[in-house]
Amino acid sequence: MRTDIFWLSEEQFAQLQEYLPPHSKSRGVKRKDDRRVLSGIIYCIKRGMVWTDVPREYGPPKTLYNRFRRWSEKGIFQHIFARMVAQGAVPETLVIDATHIKAHRVAANGVKKNATKTRTKTAASGARAAD
Repeated sequence: MRTDIFWLSEEQFAQLQEYLPPHSKSRGVKRKDDRRVLSGIIYCIKRGMVWTDVPREYGPPKTLYNRFRRWSEKGIFQHIFARMVAQGAVPETLVIDATHIKAHRVAANGVKKNATKTRTKTAASGARAAD
């Protein structure tokens, strides 16, 4: 097992577990280990990674993303953060902004793919008009 990955301790997970939805309310296939998934979500967000880059030890990236999305929509993370604030807990790490913007691959230089062709056609038509 890799040593550079993050795992919630038993004590940390026990404090958070009361906010997670009960296993009996999940549909379909039995849910994977919540401690593993929550550790993977924290690992991903803490490092600003894409879900697909998270180590395999945390499980499938789709599981991590779906669980993060569902729990976010239900307000589970908001309840956890509110509890931490109420307890006056001082975090080891404070993330101010973890957003990122996807840009198209040509956004780096600002040149359109067909810009040269357009300029050449315009210059050629201008030269014919001058004749």
